[in-house]
Amino acid sequence: MNNLKERQEVIEYSIKLNTTNLSPLRSGNISVRGIEDGIEGFFITPSGKKYETLKPEDIVFLSLSEEKDFLSWFNSGKNPSSEWRFHQDIYKNKRTAHAIVHTHSPHASAVSSHGKSIPAFHYMIALAGGDDIKCAKYATFGTRELSQNIINALEKRKACLMSNHGQVAFGYNLKQAFELAQEVENICQQYIIALKLGKPKILSFAEMEKILDKVKNYKSG
Repeated sequence: MNNLKERQEVIEYSIKLNTTNLSPLRSGNISVRGIEDGIEGFFITPSGKKYETLKPEDIVFLSLSEEKDFLSWFNSGKNPSSEWRFHQDIYKNKRTAHAIVHTHSPHASAVSSHGKSIPAFHYMIALAGGDDIKCAKYATFGTRELSQNIINALEKRKACLMSNHGQVAFGYNLKQAFELAQEVENICQQYIIALKLGKPKILSFAEMEKILDKVKNYKSG
């Protein structure tokens, strides 16, 4: 089978979505950039399958230009995650994105239900690439509108919340993307706790600029 390494890696991290409680059951999806038969694209989890049952042949390869509606996918023998479109658009718009992790993690999903960005109440916000973590506007899952909203929220950033939905993070590899998703979940949990005590102090833009410079190579491996 072609690209066995990439397919197995997608399965490995998909299972971690469940074991780390970043996404329960079949929720969330994972992909990694790759090339198959000379065509640039990405390998993504299939729709509706439990992660622990996945086999390498279940992982779907899509090119960066491939577009079909659900019935056409079904008839073609491919069954990619219903969220394939925003994975495709992130890869097309972010050359540094080599892996994407989308989760319905509990605290990130809870914070996303308010439809607001997370301000710099903690310096670790910088790991997502900016002085806040944006929240993409709500749109129905799997739509072009949602994909565009995510691209907007990811401007100069590597992760964002998705309103009334969850979060998405990308990285140079799956390990990096997965760890960023874990960091975002942890930040959201801390933010919920901080809000219980009142309005948290927000770090200044000048301070966050210094932090952003310091974390450029943080967890780069």
